[in-house]
Amino acid sequence: MPWKETRKMDQRIEFALKALKSPNFRELCQEYHISAKTGYKWRQRFIEEGLAGMSERSRRPHGHADELREAVVCEIVRLKQAHPHWGPRKIQALYGRKHGKELPSESSFKRVLERAGLTVARRRKRAEQTGRLSSGAHATQPNDIWTVDFKGWWNDCRGLRVEPLTVRDEYSRMILELRVLPDARSDSVRQCFELLFERYGLPGAIRSDNGSPFACSHALLGLSRLSAWWLALGINLERNRPRCPQDNGGHERMHRDIRYELQSQRLGRDQEAFEVWRHQYNNERPHEALAMRVPAEVYRPSERTYEGTPEDIDYDYMDVRKVHKQSGMIRYRKEMIFLSTSLSGWSVGLSTRNDGLLEVWFSTLLLGHLDPQTAGFQAARTPNEQKPKTC
Repeated sequence: MPWKETRKMDQRIEFALKALKSPNFRELCQEYHISAKTGYKWRQRFIEEGLAGMSERSRRPHGHADELREAVVCEIVRLKQAHPHWGPRKIQALYGRKHGKELPSESSFKRVLERAGLTVARRRKRAEQTGRLSSGAHATQPNDIWTVDFKGWWNDCRGLRVEPLTVRDEYSRMILELRVLPDARSDSVRQCFELLFERYGLPGAIRSDNGSPFACSHALLGLSRLSAWWLALGINLERNRPRCPQDNGGHERMHRDIRYELQSQRLGRDQEAFEVWRHQYNNERPHEALAMRVPAEVYRPSERTYEGTPEDIDYDYMDVRKVHKQSGMIRYRKEMIFLSTSLSGWSVGLSTRNDGLLEVWFSTLLLGHLDPQTAGFQAARTPNEQKPKTC
């Protein structure tokens, strides 16, 4: 503050007296070489406290981590030791849930943990240009999008391979499933999803990577038997771009927590231990993106109930062709046209366009176009470029 060192107190009193009756307050502030904000402060103090308010006040912080009671410091350290991979904000939220009032500030939590040697400086990464899913879909409520993947495998303490399946609701961050399956085949994953659908209902869409059994790289539009079943249930598909895990960043972030807290312990195929961790993640761990609420407080089951797998798909007024169970072909005008063995046993719908070509639909997904003259089939380029069709 630009008061003269020799008589700060006198200058403030002089300024305050003039400020009470000055017609141009800002010019008065300029005369004393102070900002209007500082001028208002000293005038108000003079009005409220008189001459005593003109004296210099201590700039010491009102609160500090050193002033926390020993019991509070010990509780902060204990919570951090119980959750070594949680940051100060989550520890603060957990402390508030357990003890209610008299919650220390976030900076106090940071200082206590730093002085206890329980924090690690975060490495800053340079921001890179990254693309987005071409669908641009984002969940706006629970069950809009479920995300699924297999956590990268590890060997347990007995040398056995552990590779759990993880299913997560994108909006609420709720982990719906964390399970070690006997194998990663389509039938095993389908059985797991049947139980999930019975418990939580059907989501609007499921996002996955391009790996098996969620997709098949050499099949029509990458459809696998599992993803074809999802479409038959009325669930839309979303895919990551190849080699772009950031397209499913929230799920990968959850996998990092599993790596730190489960894989680091070389946990084996003990499903009960996985359930304990999943319950803690869903019911105890606060999330910053949820305003420090826990996923279980945000998630609710879907209104779309699961009524089992339909016998076939209804295409209303479209011309229907059954995909042969063994060959993956459909018959059109005595010609056999190959689509995909992933669609074996299901029906596809044929819809005539204005230019004479036939659109070939599977549920709400446009597979491609069929030329009635040559019986030639042209596959659509990518699923993300298609517009869902009401069947």
